[in-house]
Amino acid sequence: MTETRRRNVGRVRLWRWRNNPLRRRSDRIEAWIVLVARVLAVLGGVLVGLAAAGATDGALAAQRAHAHAVPAVLTQQAPKTPQVSTDGSDGDTVWATVRWTGPGGGTHTGRTQVEPAAAAGTRVTVWTDRTGALVDEPLTPTESAFQAAATGLLAGSGTAVAVWAGGRLARARLDRWRLAAWDAEWERVGPQWRKRMTG
Repeated sequence: MTETRRRNVGRVRLWRWRNNPLRRRSDRIEAWIVLVARVLAVLGGVLVGLAAAGATDGALAAQRAHAHAVPAVLTQQAPKTPQVSTDGSDGDTVWATVRWTGPGGGTHTGRTQVEPAAAAGTRVTVWTDRTGALVDEPLTPTESAFQAAATGLLAGSGTAVAVWAGGRLARARLDRWRLAAWDAEWERVGPQWRKRMTG
């Protein structure tokens, strides 16, 4: 009984592709829409996801390559209590002014996040670019891999959903076209059919 049910399910799914006297041109169009939408959703989702993950990983690797850890010293004592942050930054650190030596030997100063109540002269590590300007600390390779995977998954899923929605929209427009064609056909055939029924 299970085998018969499986065969029937397969037949129901493939009915648009079989030679059938009841199959209309719109049924063939719908079959192609479904097939193309499914193939594009899968392949497009995978390709876009891989491309987005690769681009993100490349950008983060470039960011890591251009950022250099440089020793710096606090020029003043850091505040004792962290201020309430509205930008979502880490609440366990405070902002303080630091001094470091740039690539050309020049002295630079800037503000960075440090431990609360750190004394003046405390050594800290800051991240700078090739010109010696402060930059954000780059993500570690593990964090970068996670970020790239998450970006790829999101981009791939979004592409698949967009293609699937486009297929559904095309099928909905095809259904509206079918209904309009049926209405036009009924306008033509309906009066003749009613005459035959009523005699």
